[in-house]
Amino acid sequence: MIALSLAEIAEVVGGQTHDIPDPSAQVTGPVVRDSREVEPGSLFVAFVGERVDGHDYAAAVVEAGAAAVLASRPVGVPAIVVTDVQAALGALARHVVQKLGATLVALTGSAGKTSTKDLIAQVLRRKAPTVFTPGSLNNEIGLPLTALSATEETRFLVLEMGARGVGHIRYLTGLTPPRIGLVLNVGTAHIGEFGGREQIAQAKGELVEALPSAEEGGAAILNADDPLVRAMASRTKARVIFFGESGEADVRAENVTLTDAGQPVFRLHTPSGASDVTMRLYGEHHVSNALAAAAVAHELGMSADEIATALSEAGSLSRWRMEVTERPDGVTVVNDAYNANPESMRAALRALAAMGKAAQAHGGRTWAVLGKMAELGDESLAEHDAVGRLAVRLNVGKLVAVGGREASWLQLGAYNEGSWGEESVHVSDAQAAVDLLRSQLRPGDVVLVKASRSVGLESVAQALLDSGNEGEVAAR
Repeated sequence: MIALSLAEIAEVVGGQTHDIPDPSAQVTGPVVRDSREVEPGSLFVAFVGERVDGHDYAAAVVEAGAAAVLASRPVGVPAIVVTDVQAALGALARHVVQKLGATLVALTGSAGKTSTKDLIAQVLRRKAPTVFTPGSLNNEIGLPLTALSATEETRFLVLEMGARGVGHIRYLTGLTPPRIGLVLNVGTAHIGEFGGREQIAQAKGELVEALPSAEEGGAAILNADDPLVRAMASRTKARVIFFGESGEADVRAENVTLTDAGQPVFRLHTPSGASDVTMRLYGEHHVSNALAAAAVAHELGMSADEIATALSEAGSLSRWRMEVTERPDGVTVVNDAYNANPESMRAALRALAAMGKAAQAHGGRTWAVLGKMAELGDESLAEHDAVGRLAVRLNVGKLVAVGGREASWLQLGAYNEGSWGEESVHVSDAQAAVDLLRSQLRPGDVVLVKASRSVGLESVAQALLDSGNEGEVAAR
C-alpha cells in the first residue's frame, strides 16, 4: 500500500485511535486479513467470522510487526476502531485508488473472469507495473484488499468483480471506480441466486453504467458474440469497443484452430494491425478470453505484435483452472476443479475432446470425472443431464459422475444419449472415483476433473498425480 499515517487512515475511515502512542506512525506494509500474512508495517483487518474472530489475533500481529489493527472494538494494542470494518476497508481502498493515478481496469462475467484477468495482467505488465486480483478474490473484501496492495509505482490495476445479485457490482465500482470496464458473457452461473439470465445481465451491466463518459476517457469493452452483453452498449456513456469472432468486432480472431495438444492458434485483428497467436493455455474457449485481454491492451496503447507475443507466452496463474500435468507414466491429468457452471463444463469437455484426438492416435482414452454444478436453481437437473449428453456427443471415452443426485443425472444423461456398458459410471464420492481410476488408467489416457468448488474434486486430481509420482519412485 502507499504509505499512510495512522491518523490519516483513522480520518479516512471515520475511526477512533486506541492505544496508539504515535498517530503519525505510518502503515508501510500490506493490508491483510490473515494473521499469517502480516509483515512489518502492516495494517491487520480484524473481521469476525462464523468460527474465527480476527480480534483474537490482535496482540500476536502487533508483536509480529503490524503497525495497527483495524477493528470494531479496542483490543489492547494499537488500533483504529470503527463501527463497520468492511465499510472502513472499502473507504480506505477508495481513498488509495483516488491518490494512485493508476488506470483501473475492471472485468466481470458469468464464466472465464479469472482466466481473462490473468491474461490481461500478463499482457499489461509487459508495458508497466501492474497489480491484479489474486485468484478469485473478487468480492467486497477481496477487491479492496487487492486495490490496497497497489503502490506508487503501479500503473495498471486490474480488478475482477463478482456478484451474487443485482447491486453488488454497483457497490464494488463505488469502492474502486474503473476507467475501463470489460463484460465477458452472461451465462447460467449462479442463476439460482439471481433468478434468471435477464437478472444476471442487469447485474453485470452495472459495470459499464459506472464508467466515465467517452470524453472523460471511459471505455466499455463488450463481447460482440453474446447478445445480452452486446446490448449493454446502450447502458453506458463510455466509448464502446467490441471483441469476439464476429466480423463486426473491433478486436477479433480469424482462422481459429487447435494444436494436437488442444491449444488455440489464431490470427488476432485489432484496429491498428494484425498478428498471429499460439496460446499455451488449453481449450478453444480461451480465444474469447484472449480477445478480451487484447481489447484492453489495445485500448491502453499496445500494438498487435506486442499483444500477440504476450498472449502467446502467457500461462495459467490461478490454481485448478485447466492445469495440465503429464505423469511420468504418460497419463495426463487436467485439473479444472476450481469451479463449474454449464458454460465452463461445456468448454472443458470440448477442450478434453480436442486433447483426446492426439491421445487416441496412440491408444489413449479420454476420461471426464465430473461432479455437481451448484446454484443452478430449477434448471439444475436439466443442465446436469445436458452435460452428460454432451460428453457422449463429444466422444469422451469414459464419464465418471461423482456425488449425489446431480451426479446421477450427469450419468443418466450420458446413458440416455447412448453411453452404455462401462462407458459411464456413477460413484458415491471422490475416494471411489480415485479407486476406480487407479485401477483402470493406462499410459496415454487424458483425465479431466471438474465440478463446483464445494465438491472438492481437486483432491481427485491430486491423488492421481501422487499415484503417478509413486509409480515413478517404484520404477526406480
